[in-house]
Amino acid sequence: MARRRWRWGKRAGYWFDNTLTRGAYALIGWLVLACLAVVVPVSALMVWTARDAPATLPGKLARVWHHAGDTLRLGGLVGPPAQVLLSVILALVALIYVSALVGLITAGVNERMAALRRGRSTVLEDGHVVVLGWSEQVFTVVAELVAANANQRRAAVAVLADRDKTAMEDALHIKVGPTGGTRLICRSGSTTDPAVLPRVSPHTAGAVLVLPRDGPSGDAEVVKTLLALRAAARNAYGPDDAGTGAPPGGEDGGDGEVVGVADGSAGTANGTGAWVVAAVRDARYRLAASLAAGDGGVVLETDDITARLIVQSARRPGLSLVYQELLDFAGDEFYTVREPALAGRTFGEALLAYVTSSAVGLVRADGALALNPPSETVIGADDRIVVVTRDDDTAVLAERPPAVDEAVIVTDVPAERRRPERVLLLGWNRRAPLIVGRLRRYTASGSVMDVVAEATVTTAAAVRAADTDAGAALSVVLRPGDPADQGTVDAVDAGSYDSVIVLGPDPVPGPGGVIEEPDDRTLVTLLLLRALEAASGRELPVVTEMTDDRNRALAPVSPGADFIVSGKLIGLLMAQISQNRHLAAVFHELFSAGGNEILLRPSSRYVRAGATASFATVVEAARRHGECAIGYRDHAGAAHGPRYGLWVNPHKETARRWADRDEVIVVATVRLGGAEEN
Repeated sequence: MARRRWRWGKRAGYWFDNTLTRGAYALIGWLVLACLAVVVPVSALMVWTARDAPATLPGKLARVWHHAGDTLRLGGLVGPPAQVLLSVILALVALIYVSALVGLITAGVNERMAALRRGRSTVLEDGHVVVLGWSEQVFTVVAELVAANANQRRAAVAVLADRDKTAMEDALHIKVGPTGGTRLICRSGSTTDPAVLPRVSPHTAGAVLVLPRDGPSGDAEVVKTLLALRAAARNAYGPDDAGTGAPPGGEDGGDGEVVGVADGSAGTANGTGAWVVAAVRDARYRLAASLAAGDGGVVLETDDITARLIVQSARRPGLSLVYQELLDFAGDEFYTVREPALAGRTFGEALLAYVTSSAVGLVRADGALALNPPSETVIGADDRIVVVTRDDDTAVLAERPPAVDEAVIVTDVPAERRRPERVLLLGWNRRAPLIVGRLRRYTASGSVMDVVAEATVTTAAAVRAADTDAGAALSVVLRPGDPADQGTVDAVDAGSYDSVIVLGPDPVPGPGGVIEEPDDRTLVTLLLLRALEAASGRELPVVTEMTDDRNRALAPVSPGADFIVSGKLIGLLMAQISQNRHLAAVFHELFSAGGNEILLRPSSRYVRAGATASFATVVEAARRHGECAIGYRDHAGAAHGPRYGLWVNPHKETARRWADRDEVIVVATVRLGGAEEN
């Protein structure tokens, strides 16, 4: 075979590359040659063209040496060879020393910069919020914390996760946007390592939020993170102070006593000195996480809360919009305020004592919650009032109670008997049995839930188990089929049901290990339901569960439809509770079956249809029914965004005409399975 002739340039380049592979000595040699190749000719040119150049060649060469030596910092002395050699040696030693010193300083600075980029330095903040873990909820949590701190000058949120610091900062910047006066600090490291947790200073934080990582091991990691917080507290305070919930020498004031969601006991949090809020998906990890969180720590069970809200929204269309408003810091939300002027007065008087806020309950001096208490309940001097208001500084007492129009208040309201219901469940996932269990507590005997899902062995067994657990109150029937198939959806006659619930499948690896997004099939099902609505001209009462809030904008449904985005819901809840620990008990009761819940009830229950009345009149009418009115939904605007007819905490003196299909938002006591209270 003939040898290929390479061009001279390529051969030279190849030879040069090979010399560089020999290490630092080759590189230094090339640098010396390159310097000499430039410095010596230029020095010679300067000497030969100078007006005062020496006349003799040795003199010119000596001047060239002097210029070159001065340029290269090699002394450049002229004299006996020994003296020139010694000057060169001294210059080389000085050059090596300076170069080494510069190299060490540069390496140290680069190492420090690299450490900062890796996010391994310690956060020196006090009263900040710490977020441990990374999931889709982190964007909701951080965004809500930024909104909550909008009126504060100095606020900080520190995020610790086992991810690259720069990647976290970029993702938060894109998803959250401008943060105003709130500083976002990201640190990299394992949240389950007690030696790593001090990087975000949880022992000086105001609140610590522990997020479940996406994946099957997320709940176990939450438990380990909570245990690591305890260990980190022992390292920070010592074993004698780790369980007190306050730094050594400090005290936990009266505001530190709380009502725990898990067991209702009062206490402080996890020995870190911060209020700890965590979330798990699986109920099997709830007890372990609660024990690890310690007294007063709050552990939210995401699947259970999602199931409860799906059921409540299915029975009360529009309720998801109410919760979205109450959980979002951008609107009106729950606060607890002290009001010494109301001490000794009744809760019924407090309902009309505010015109820009709505009272819904009391937090007693011992931390016990009384949501929607009887009107005659006397407010104690150390009690806090639970209000719905714009911000913590907008709950201001009115100079005088607003006027009430007695003439339009409805006084005779017949009790409603619950009739058997028909519910259509399109899809099945791990939350479906929880939905069945919650729904059976509300429905009257003889109610039916038809489940349309693929009849796999696992699904069929789960439906049979749910039917057995539901008992006589609810019959659960599996109708095999694909909820994303047009023939299946057309055959079930969705319009004949009282409510329709759409669930996406659990994410499982598909071909090639790719996990199919549950929302993809949910969107197909909603397209088919939308086609049914268009064909029949009737709007279906659909409640949809989604996992990604970004897909909500893609959903082909009517404006103002009910959506439960589980990840966003839990993120909103965690942010609210982290800012006010008293709200843990409030949301726990509102999401529980029985007791007090948020309801949408016809306005004709309170004021005459067609009458013009202020919201204060509605509040007084609701009080006589043992309820707290906190807003209304205008039926005429229900199909138009961005409010969709929803008004939470309206001004009590504003009068409007109440149409027959308008609804009032109330906090009321719900009886399970029987007649509703008047």
